[in-house]
Amino acid sequence: MDLEPSTRPFTRQPDRRPRVPEPLPVRLVTIDDATVPAAAGLERQLDAFYVGVLGFARDSGDDRIAYRADNFTLHIDVKEPPLRRDDVRALGVEVPSLADLELKLIEQQIDYTRQRGLLPGEESITLTDPAGNWLNVVDRRAV
Repeated sequence: MDLEPSTRPFTRQPDRRPRVPEPLPVRLVTIDDATVPAAAGLERQLDAFYVGVLGFARDSGDDRIAYRADNFTLHIDVKEPPLRRDDVRALGVEVPSLADLELKLIEQQIDYTRQRGLLPGEESITLTDPAGNWLNVVDRRAV
């Protein structure tokens, strides 16, 4: 099967439609935006951790530090030490691959604990961010 020759020359036109940004690789396991406290002076370490290691995008706009995930935003309330925490529950985070995250954690020399759940294949990594907030990181499973 052969194509017929064109009767007029083809010129490619630029696509003027707005580009849809690619989804971020990380998701928060919450029902809304999350807020965690941090001591003043940790902004660079928080950026290196959340953007460099976990894959969040830095969001600017309000007076708080914010990191955008694919579904929600993580807000950081910067306060003067000593911090008062109301609870020590871990914030749930989904990443595409726990193995890739583990390699980044080893490379950055960040302490973590790998946990196995009660069900087969249920694994997670528990660690703290530079501000001391607990995170429970799991694999994102395609349904």
